[in-house]
Amino acid sequence: MNVDVLVFAAHPDDAELNCGGTIAALVSQGKSVGIVDLTEGEMGTRGTIKTRKIEADEASKVLGISYRSNLNLGDSIIENDRENQIKIITEVRKCRPHICIIGAPYDRHPDHGKATKLCIDALFYSGLAKVETESSHKPWRPKHILYYMQDRPFEPDFIFDISDHWETKKKAILAFSTQFNVDDPGKEPETYISSNKYFKQLEARARYFGHLAGFEFGEPLKYHDGPVGLNSSSIFFDNNPTR
Repeated sequence: MNVDVLVFAAHPDDAELNCGGTIAALVSQGKSVGIVDLTEGEMGTRGTIKTRKIEADEASKVLGISYRSNLNLGDSIIENDRENQIKIITEVRKCRPHICIIGAPYDRHPDHGKATKLCIDALFYSGLAKVETESSHKPWRPKHILYYMQDRPFEPDFIFDISDHWETKKKAILAFSTQFNVDDPGKEPETYISSNKYFKQLEARARYFGHLAGFEFGEPLKYHDGPVGLNSSSIFFDNNPTR
């Protein structure tokens, strides 16, 4: 199962929340995209492992991705050790992505920063022939690594136009019905992300970054170990932002 782009997420719903529009846009352009969730979100206040799995499956259908897996590394106890690195390396060597998109280097939720550091190390080691896995897949290292923005902002290197895919992103996020836009919390408590206010700020952020880049909606991304290398100016001729 080779994919063009492989997205890593600490929890089910992180990918949809933070780069769901980019994923939908890439799929619409004929790129194959996969998501690897590092945990089952089992420590979340709302929902269960079972409901999160059902929601993730529905979100995957909405986005049209080619592949999704869950490594079950332990919500709230993600460790950057060789055992966990090997699990990520196995996924990378199996999928052979040209691009990997990973979480923010630092964020409000401790799991996010930990997951990102784990991914960065594993993505590098995945290219080393002497790092062995149980599978027969050959060493592989992605050509590009991007960070998506999570709760805390950073200065992006570029903004991806998701104007034509905002509704798809929104539908994918709302597939996680136990987590977002919960009108009636029921027996489970309201959380930081479950209220309608949180979803409104997500849209406001997408509009803000879209505005900065000359689009209606945008998703900010940062390039790992830059600067970005170009061998063609076609990116500028293919892009017509409103300035």
